[in-house]
Amino acid sequence: MQPDTGLRQIRTTPLARPDAVVSGDTWRITVLTDALVRIEHAPDGRFEDRASAFALHRDLPVPDLTVDDTGTHVEITTARLRLTYDKGPLTTSGLSVEALGGHTAYQSVWRPDQPRWDRDGNSAGLVRLPGTARTLDTADGAVDLDDGVVSHTGVIALDDSTTLLLTDDGWVAPRPEGACDLYVFAHGHDYRGAVRDLFRVSGPTPLLPRFALGSWWSRYYPYTADGYRELMERFAAEGIPFSVSVIDMDWHVVDVPARFGSGWTGYTWNRDLYPDPAAFIDWLHEHGLRVTLNVHPADGVRAFEDAYPAMAAALGRSTDDEAPIQFDVTDRAFLEAYLDVLHRGLERDGVDFWWLDWQSGPNSRVSGIDPLWMLNHVHFLDNADRREGRERRPLTFSRYAGPGSHRYPVGFSGDSAITWASLDFQPYFTASASNIGYGWWSHDIGGHMHGVKDDELATRWVQLGVLSPIMRLHSGNNTFTHKEPWASGPQAQRVQTAFLRLRHRLVPYLHTMNHRAAEGAPLVEPMYWEHPEAPEAYRVPNQFRFGTSLLVAPVTQPADARLGRGSVHTWLPDGTWVDVLTGTVYDGGREIVLWRDLASIPVLARPGAIVPLDGAHVPVNGAEAPRDLEVLVVAGADGAFDLLEDDGSVPGPGGPTEVPTLVTPLRWTQSSGTFTVEPVATRGDAAAARASAPGSRTWTVLLPAVDLGWGGTASATVDGRPADVHLDAFAPLPGETGATGLAVRVADVAADSRLTITLHPASGEVALAGNDTGRLVFELLDAARIEYDLKSRVMDVTTSGHPLAVRLGHLEALGLEPALRSALVEILTARG
Repeated sequence: MQPDTGLRQIRTTPLARPDAVVSGDTWRITVLTDALVRIEHAPDGRFEDRASAFALHRDLPVPDLTVDDTGTHVEITTARLRLTYDKGPLTTSGLSVEALGGHTAYQSVWRPDQPRWDRDGNSAGLVRLPGTARTLDTADGAVDLDDGVVSHTGVIALDDSTTLLLTDDGWVAPRPEGACDLYVFAHGHDYRGAVRDLFRVSGPTPLLPRFALGSWWSRYYPYTADGYRELMERFAAEGIPFSVSVIDMDWHVVDVPARFGSGWTGYTWNRDLYPDPAAFIDWLHEHGLRVTLNVHPADGVRAFEDAYPAMAAALGRSTDDEAPIQFDVTDRAFLEAYLDVLHRGLERDGVDFWWLDWQSGPNSRVSGIDPLWMLNHVHFLDNADRREGRERRPLTFSRYAGPGSHRYPVGFSGDSAITWASLDFQPYFTASASNIGYGWWSHDIGGHMHGVKDDELATRWVQLGVLSPIMRLHSGNNTFTHKEPWASGPQAQRVQTAFLRLRHRLVPYLHTMNHRAAEGAPLVEPMYWEHPEAPEAYRVPNQFRFGTSLLVAPVTQPADARLGRGSVHTWLPDGTWVDVLTGTVYDGGREIVLWRDLASIPVLARPGAIVPLDGAHVPVNGAEAPRDLEVLVVAGADGAFDLLEDDGSVPGPGGPTEVPTLVTPLRWTQSSGTFTVEPVATRGDAAAARASAPGSRTWTVLLPAVDLGWGGTASATVDGRPADVHLDAFAPLPGETGATGLAVRVADVAADSRLTITLHPASGEVALAGNDTGRLVFELLDAARIEYDLKSRVMDVTTSGHPLAVRLGHLEALGLEPALRSALVEILTARG
């Protein structure tokens, strides 16, 4: 157990292996992987071997490489790149890096200061694939995004010349001026490979605590302790679960004497609102909630603060003149006291982690030292629990501070406007962040400020939030901008509640993806990661993969007034796709406009997809491993999924595989119609791993768009012995329409047992059913605000039994409104 003083250090291995280095008097090239090189130019011949804020690890296995030195030029070649350099200053004519293989439409070459092909596009149809931005503060729609480490051209450089350095004693230092330090990623269209190499050099994304994956409640509002408890009790009564309470700045004293300035910064509980803070936080913990407090550190510590005398004593300063203790991240003694005096005392009240709300720019007393980066770094490392005698998985909540920030989750994207434009930008913003490895954004779901009351907008934002990395409802300090579902009308309230429950039901899936993210694959991926050569993948910027099994196309535009449905331009790659929220089946290989009423957005899965869910349809607070599990299985192809549950401990240098983890293999075999839960396996400490989940479970398999037919049955065995099985129909998730799938349940299966569920359809084969076209058309027309006679004509045409081309031709002849025609085309071209 570490002492409660001092700054923690991050592990670094910054010195590259000699065989990876080619150098001259003023230049040095380090081959880090077969597609990633570091290029340094230092006029004074002094090169940098310390870790930087971006690059922690350069001691990597040396790939096969050849070096051809002609005297005037050096050429370095690996299996994936060719670097040519004239040994002088880094110029467009003197240095080039080419990605080898796989690019026939253009030459994948990067040169310093070359006009950016991928920023503006060109005749080859190249598009910019950005990273992310520091914040969405005040954004009403799109903002400029910084570069990532992927490029449609195939090669891109990350400039590390000015970032701060990490010293051997755990402190930081500014960069010497005049040197150039570039990392060139030459991965072609292997976008996942580029991000994996980013993690190799910069360090991995940490495993999040499981509780971070549930819903967070956040509001800038002067709650009282009693008022906050009443709110949480109302949420529980409504069946709306949360796992994190985010308490904004009014937890501390904000009305301060004028001589001290503003009350924006504070560390003293407001006892008028929270007379017994420790008891209040204990109550939240007892009700399944972790707690984070908002802090704005910029104004330092002033004489009115409870902690002022202790801070002054820690820093050897007098309190006689009430001089403020200035915030200074470049002063190591201040930072140590900042953590050990200010924050440790509040942590003893029960605070679990901190919301670092730094809004005061990137500058400090030392050039190159960004206060935001420093705060993220020291708070995250400090958050490992020192109170319980063991480390716990750390967490912080703060804005993005440049490449390498993925090591300090979770990201707070700032105060955006309550508008459709803000909602429409957030899916693209979230997916693009993966291009710089930043996978755990938390947005102000519903928006922070301005805007107007709009139940549809609020509901669509909740739907996006549920299928985002972190789900955090939030609103600003305005009496009228609260985000409780009951603040909306009855339909919107019902839908928001259903989706908030769905978020907690998704935690078993999300936590497995949490492990996958720590191994180098962010939860949210742009479509072009999976399909880099498909032009369509670049035309759907708001569509994304959500883990290994789901594809999400959120609705981010208002509904058509006459249809009452919103639309989204979607690309379905080749194959069959099932919308798991509606049960609708589509044939892929096409772009299509999908239409959804307020109850749903397109969430699609391929045959063979497996998604484990909490079996509680009305989950409780927290995010504990559930005893009852439902497993969504899309029939039509074999599928495999390993459910991961762990003890919450901190990974060692070897990464998440060192954490005591329970592995439950889930398998679907299409040919026999069999779903299997294999006996659990363990990684790491077996006893700790087994303690992370119940010893027995009830398993329910959900098969959307599957009907066994008249006389169809199901059977089950546990360790080869027959077991009772319950067969039923189920409605899609979250479940507002009729049953379109099959549910098969077996109770009380021990973790060490092998469960086999076998379907016996009347037809002899488990297959996806066709859509009920007539029902889908009727539901569309019944809700549409169009003439009744026209509804009848459209119904007759669409259900006439004529070939599809004939029906589409008839519809065209009716001169329908574009939105209605588009919605009918979606239904008629789905699998009938």
